[in-house]
Amino acid sequence: MSQPSFDLGFEDVDDASSLDGGIPTLTVAELAEAINGSLRRGFYEGVWVRGEIQGVNERNGHLYFSLTDDDEGVRATISVSLFANVRFKLRPLLQRHRLRLADGMKVRLHGYLDFFAPSGRLGLKMSGIDPRYTLGELALQRDELVRRLVAAGLYDAQSRLASPVLPLAVGVVTSVGSAAWHDVTHELEASGFGFRIVACDARVQGEWAPEMVAAAIRTLGRRDVDVVLVVRGGGARSDLATFDAEVVARAIATCPHPVLTGLGHEVDRSVADEVAHLALKTPTACAGELIARVRRFRDELTRLRGAIRDAATVRLATADRAVAAQARRAARDTRRSVDAGEAQLRRAAQALTRQSRLVASASHALVTHEARRAVAASARVLTQQSAALSAGGERLARRAPALNRQAARDLDAVEARVRALDPARTLARGWSITRTLDGRSVRSTAELAPGDAVVTTLVDGEVHSRVEEVQGP
Repeated sequence: MSQPSFDLGFEDVDDASSLDGGIPTLTVAELAEAINGSLRRGFYEGVWVRGEIQGVNERNGHLYFSLTDDDEGVRATISVSLFANVRFKLRPLLQRHRLRLADGMKVRLHGYLDFFAPSGRLGLKMSGIDPRYTLGELALQRDELVRRLVAAGLYDAQSRLASPVLPLAVGVVTSVGSAAWHDVTHELEASGFGFRIVACDARVQGEWAPEMVAAAIRTLGRRDVDVVLVVRGGGARSDLATFDAEVVARAIATCPHPVLTGLGHEVDRSVADEVAHLALKTPTACAGELIARVRRFRDELTRLRGAIRDAATVRLATADRAVAAQARRAARDTRRSVDAGEAQLRRAAQALTRQSRLVASASHALVTHEARRAVAASARVLTQQSAALSAGGERLARRAPALNRQAARDLDAVEARVRALDPARTLARGWSITRTLDGRSVRSTAELAPGDAVVTTLVDGEVHSRVEEVQGP
């Protein structure tokens, strides 16, 4: 833009008393009016100015601030006035782009120059703003910060942290008492889970907000919490400046706990969102995410408990069947042992009977033989034979008790084995014998059917029952 020429607009005055070659002498008010007239003519269509907002002050609906610039080390400042009527007209434009004029914002403004006579200051009466310039500057600043974080290895540091399975200890960075604070605490308390909240109060917008938020995050990083929530309510897009600050981004990236952000912006995404472990839209969504994780943990515990119960039921049923099968085998073996003992006892008795008969027959034959020899012999040897017969009788008398004792010992051994195999002793050890009503011993599940009546003999009596179900081994 070419530099305007300034014409004060005064005609020559014929004043002989002038000491300055005919240049008029003006009052201060006349000079102020002349300056403003020249500014109106020189900047008839107004002027576009870019710079950074500083010192925002609101009075009676009007907004006052300074627009500053630091070009090649030369700092320049001009006062800007945004009067209430113009502010009202610009409000839809600012709301559509979710912008709020605040300290530190870089803007491109349109306005008209004005020399304010009471203070002798040149100012700019703001009449318009270029939102695209501000949004572009914010985007450039965010992109540059992201590049620095990537180069430092901090951009994805949070994503490498493991997500807590049961996040019950919750650190919260926000303005305590704000709507965001109440949204988070209400959701967590209403869930019915045992959340423990550790709050760190911090301003979330304004000049000191970035340092306060970063300090709060670092403080909670040293506390025993499972997760850190950084939340704030909705607002203008320019209000995200706090969460585009490098000090906040680095505090989040270096936090040892997973950080979840809920900054209340449905569309915009801040650098804090970029480096966080998980970025959600609202504080309520952050609380809902934690509740969902705890609920999933509870449901998984319920599922595992059911699976353990089902597995235990199957194993117990299998063990019951194994024990029943073992009991049937033991009963079968016991019956076989008893039958074998009875058979062995009968064989021993029969053998004893046969042995006694053989001994008796042998003795009788010997006596008969000796008698015949004695009769046939001469009377001369009768005395000798009588003596021999007496000796033989004595030997027989001595041998018979020994045989009887041996037979008694054999009978005692058989009796002991029979007692050991006695079903009554088996019953006393906890076993039982099941028979049908006609007295047949039940040796297999194949011998029974549902509805059959059975009698179970125990050590101290009998139990009469009816079969409801038969399960094979």
